[in-house]
Amino acid sequence: MSLSDYLLSLLGVYGLPVLFVVLMIGSVGIPMPATLMLIAVGSFVAQGDLNLGWTIFAASAGAIAGDNLGYLLGRWGGHRVVQTIAKWDGGKIKLEQAAEWSKRWGGIGIFLSRWLLTPLGPWLNLTSGLTNYSWPRFLFFDAIGEILWVVLYVLLGKFFSDRVQALSDLLGSLAWILIGIIVIVILGRKLVQYLRSPSAEDEERSSQPADNLVIEKDA
Repeated sequence: MSLSDYLLSLLGVYGLPVLFVVLMIGSVGIPMPATLMLIAVGSFVAQGDLNLGWTIFAASAGAIAGDNLGYLLGRWGGHRVVQTIAKWDGGKIKLEQAAEWSKRWGGIGIFLSRWLLTPLGPWLNLTSGLTNYSWPRFLFFDAIGEILWVVLYVLLGKFFSDRVQALSDLLGSLAWILIGIIVIVILGRKLVQYLRSPSAEDEERSSQPADNLVIEKDA
């Protein structure tokens, strides 16, 4: 039995507490099928097994709690945490991407990483804490982004309850595609800036004729 199947079976037995814990753990950065769980509970809502309001509350609370644990881990753990995570497979690259995204977009970046670019979320939590980003601002953008994410995915699961797995796979792939596009755009802009910037030798050569003219005029 896969992890997803096991968690779905627990969800069917224990309900919303399982959803809360899974989303909290996933938001900290431990891989969890969060997208699948949200769509699945949407399907349960459609069948009348779960209440929509309580489902949204439990899921949002779990995700927000996990995000803030990640933020505190980055803020209190500091560079030790970063060095440990950087040793993971692809951890260093993901931290660098999150740091670049945080520096460029700030609070809007936090908001977008909650519901649109979700794979960046846990890494952005760590870098936000590491750089001492304002916690009240982090909590504000985090909360509205997570609530939007939960509402969107639960409602998708409710209205497409017969296509839970296919919808989960599609949304997960779409998030990674968007991140890939953004990374390519950022790298492309950096490359263009590098190519356009004059080298030290070019600056030195361009300054030599002007120096000669000044010398001749003084003479």
